[in-house]
Amino acid sequence: MPSVVHLIRHGETENPAHLVYASLPGFGLTPGGFAQAGMAARHLANRPVAAVWSSPLQRALETAGEIARSFGLPVIADEELREWSLLDRWAGHRWEELSDHFPGEVETYLSTPTALPFSPESLIDLARRMAGALARFSEREPAGDIVVVSHQDPIQAARLFVTGRDLAGLHVDKPGHGSVISLRPGKPWEEIWVMNPASSERGE
Repeated sequence: MPSVVHLIRHGETENPAHLVYASLPGFGLTPGGFAQAGMAARHLANRPVAAVWSSPLQRALETAGEIARSFGLPVIADEELREWSLLDRWAGHRWEELSDHFPGEVETYLSTPTALPFSPESLIDLARRMAGALARFSEREPAGDIVVVSHQDPIQAARLFVTGRDLAGLHVDKPGHGSVISLRPGKPWEEIWVMNPASSERGE
């Protein structure tokens, strides 16, 4: 069992059109996003990091790469750390136009995220997917810390689920770009500290 698991949201992403990019290819980090990844690496510099896992999406891999290099480690991509499938439903549309294309869906997502009949993946399924990945990684790393780089809603869902909190709080204190949420495995897991260089915001 690792000492600590660090959940890290990827850095700020190039998205001038303000699209829902979800799992679309071609969305990498901005210079500021690379700086946020470097800040996360420096935050962890004195930790015994033994492995770095990442979502396979470009923005997450670039973030994980900055962190992994500082420890001389490879990045291990894992499909279970991908973005929430809900956002793939909206992919390619501008956030500001979602209500025109998908009436009522964004409002429901913001008000009752645990009850989204239109989503191809429920919030509880997202939380279980992420928690299952964390359990699997933990079994593979019996000592040291592990770093897990993913996306805003998957990280928040995992954070709430493993610490025994209500998933209805999905939108409360969400991680900003480059945030580090450090958890100690247990029953339940314990949130021990948070480093949040960016303000919380909606989206990927």
